[in-house]
Amino acid sequence: MRTTVRIFTALSLMLLILIPVGAQAHVSEQAFVLLLPTRAYIIGGCLSVLASILLVSFLPKRVTERLFAARLLSWPALPHWLRHGVSLLSTILLVFLIYLGMTGPHDPLSNLLPLMIWTGWWIVLVSLIGVLGNLWLWVNPWSGLYRLIFGRTPAPPALHLPDRWGVWPAWALFMAYFSFFIADPAPSDPDRLATIVASYWLFSFAGMALFGAQTWMARCEPFSIAFTLLARVSVFGGGTRRGFGMPGWDLMSPHPYAVGLGVFALTLLASGSFDGLKESFWWLGLINVNPLEFPGRSAVITSSLIGLALAVIGLVTAFALVVWACRAIAVAGKPREPQPSFAVVFAALAPAVLPIALGYHISHFMVSFLIEGQYLLAAISDPLANGANLFGWADRRVTAGFLNSLDSVFIIWLTQLGVVVGGHILSVLVSHRVALQLFGDARRAALSQIPLGAFMVLYTLFGLWLLATPRGA
Repeated sequence: MRTTVRIFTALSLMLLILIPVGAQAHVSEQAFVLLLPTRAYIIGGCLSVLASILLVSFLPKRVTERLFAARLLSWPALPHWLRHGVSLLSTILLVFLIYLGMTGPHDPLSNLLPLMIWTGWWIVLVSLIGVLGNLWLWVNPWSGLYRLIFGRTPAPPALHLPDRWGVWPAWALFMAYFSFFIADPAPSDPDRLATIVASYWLFSFAGMALFGAQTWMARCEPFSIAFTLLARVSVFGGGTRRGFGMPGWDLMSPHPYAVGLGVFALTLLASGSFDGLKESFWWLGLINVNPLEFPGRSAVITSSLIGLALAVIGLVTAFALVVWACRAIAVAGKPREPQPSFAVVFAALAPAVLPIALGYHISHFMVSFLIEGQYLLAAISDPLANGANLFGWADRRVTAGFLNSLDSVFIIWLTQLGVVVGGHILSVLVSHRVALQLFGDARRAALSQIPLGAFMVLYTLFGLWLLATPRGA
């Protein structure tokens, strides 16, 4: 009875905090004016996460385990040829987009290649993967052609990738990609982007041919790894186990994570966060750039690269210290009992930040999607830029007028706020469930989460500040 009262009290507190309040103006997304007072929504969001921490600490172990129990899908698996056929279609589409990038209009808002890469792929597809599951298994542009050329049972690969390398080659490639994304002077230039996309496609296909498709995709291809990790947040999981359940159920892997995958998960969060931070007045002031007279991306290449490196190193270091404190609390008083090592605890808890990374990705790009998505629809309707209007979208006027409406901006901002806070709350639940797996009883698990709970609350504060702070680039 006492436990029920505590749960009800904590849940009531969390619901009370989430009730929206009156609004005042604050700036975000450059010219985007927010309606919630900064102090009110930051406090409300942080208290919501804190309330969720208190709530799960009182939940019985069996309730938490049942919460993340997966329901196996009973329908038969789809044939492999269908998935490879979809991948082949993706390859054909990619070749067409590369052709458009090299021969089409030079305006990135009219050329279909940059719109499909940065809006259709990086914003829309990544968000859908985190919600619906690992669509990348179907739409990646390599596996279908590889199957067509090398057959169902290819010969043993010519080269062997050392086991000790783990997923570090993929991590290095992801850092190279994100460095290009945030620091290149013209990442949306169609000719330049077409060359880079074609080169990377050829590089990855050559890697699959030399090292084997399974090894390359699992250890060297950064997007396959990143999307599989993010897909584990979805209700259908990352595709390695056929089931569905509460979002995040597949983060509780039956096999221990490698430390490299844990660092990869933290890198997804750190890189996404820095992408927002580098546009803020605070960061631009730190690197002595006037945010109202931004000199262009070419002037901040070095600072962007250094900032990205520091963001990743800083977050991984901070999380490692938090994990060390979590483990120290959990094993205190039980020195003679076998306990999981620091590496095991770190690798198991690091993927719990993925719901935060996904939530911030969706929120950070929401306004960009609402505007650039209109350009994407127009370009799809006129892909060759020859005046065609295949779907009736080409002559529609692109507008950002919804940012001038009080009601629509209020809805957009509350959605961003809800997604960010929801991601943090889901991370709290996942980390508590992982702690139960690591340390056994509910009391030790709850105590071990005190440092991680403080980390979650502070990162909520940081994430909401990032969404609200004025931007100058």
